[in-house]
Amino acid sequence: MFIGYLVASVLLALILLGSAIGKLRRADAVVQNLDRAAVPHGWYPWLATAEVAGALGLLVGLAYRPLGTAAAIGLTLYFIGAVAAHLRAGDRSGLGPASFLLFLSIAAGVLSVL
Repeated sequence: MFIGYLVASVLLALILLGSAIGKLRRADAVVQNLDRAAVPHGWYPWLATAEVAGALGLLVGLAYRPLGTAAAIGLTLYFIGAVAAHLRAGDRSGLGPASFLLFLSIAAGVLSVL
């Protein structure tokens, strides 16, 4: 199970770090995606901070599982919010990536306790 946890955590951490950088740099693709979900631009630094904290928590959690579990739970809540934002805004194009990241967060959380 550790290999599954390792793969899910590292993959999710890399995606989160890339996403955080995109938000902080206000990359066109990221801004367009968040605009479709009606996310205020002032939230970008806070969302990026949450993503970096989650990524670091997942990576440190490889050595100290309780932190990885907590990070995965936090990221699951984060991506429930992302899915809800896309649903509320009627943005079906952003729903797939947000749902995938929600699934990956849940998988990391479940695998961290097995």
